[in-house]
Amino acid sequence: MGGAAGDGRPVMVVLRGLGLGDLLTAVPALRALRRAFPAHRITLAAPAPLAGLLPLIGACDDLLDVTGPGPVPLHRPDLAVNLHGSGPQSTVALLATRPRRLISHAHPGLPLLPGPTWPARSHERVRWCDLLTWHGIPADPTDLALRPPTTAGHAPGGSTPAERPALSGPARSGPGPVIVHPGAAHPARRWPPDRFAAVAAALHHAGHDVLVTGTAAERGLARRVAAAAGLPEEAVTAGRTDVTGLAALVASARLVVCGDTGVAHLAGAFGTPSVVLFGPTPPALWGPPEGPHTVLWHGDPGHPPGDPHAGRPDPALLTIGVEEVLDAATDLLEVTVR
Repeated sequence: MGGAAGDGRPVMVVLRGLGLGDLLTAVPALRALRRAFPAHRITLAAPAPLAGLLPLIGACDDLLDVTGPGPVPLHRPDLAVNLHGSGPQSTVALLATRPRRLISHAHPGLPLLPGPTWPARSHERVRWCDLLTWHGIPADPTDLALRPPTTAGHAPGGSTPAERPALSGPARSGPGPVIVHPGAAHPARRWPPDRFAAVAAALHHAGHDVLVTGTAAERGLARRVAAAAGLPEEAVTAGRTDVTGLAALVASARLVVCGDTGVAHLAGAFGTPSVVLFGPTPPALWGPPEGPHTVLWHGDPGHPPGDPHAGRPDPALLTIGVEEVLDAATDLLEVTVR
């Protein structure tokens, strides 16, 4: 692919070679790019399993399978945008495509590259919107709602550029399930499985339809949690849904209980009530938007964040107790009708 698509449109490539939650925090910036460049073909450089989210986002035309900071297998795009990281690896990978124009943060290793200084203590959604605003592209960090999967078009980006979905899940004939999601990409952000099981058991005994979600790699964890909670095998959806199926479950759910991971961002994007457990990273940097969400975090805002990639649960995460999570879940279930 070169500077123009097969249909003659100029090509923009946007690098975000990270996971589910990372992509969802970039949605406001992607929407801003679509509004600012309606005539461009916008290619998202991200992991292939996330392609199913493109119709829900409504800002990108296609996906180029890229994991990490590059390389980006594309030649001479009209515009390249670094929504991946501070650089220099991701910025150099985009420069290697030889774009006509590059949007990125400044980096001391690339002194000729214009851009704002990397803001280390900014919320992730705000960080990328501020980057675009610095480059003259207005962006709204609250523009994060996804279209419900049941109503999304099948073609990537298949809506008008200015469309802003409402924060609500699809209509249901009865109450949706309660989702318990025990997994996270790194142990530092994983609340102990026995505590998730205790929460799931209490909610199940209270009469709620509880589902345990996760990736295929997390199916063993999900099954252990479900078994300890006394849930039937069919309550485990981990490994049985792709990203679109997971999105559909979250969009229709009555409540989500999870750690600081991608499912929390799905709940935020659909307006699904959630209880989100934070450990090494403060919610000021990755927390949900305003809405029916309860954040539990016992860290010290005056100290630097912990290591979100560490190999054991963060001490702040372990201070969150089962009763605290159940109280928060019960409060949301009592006041929210879905």
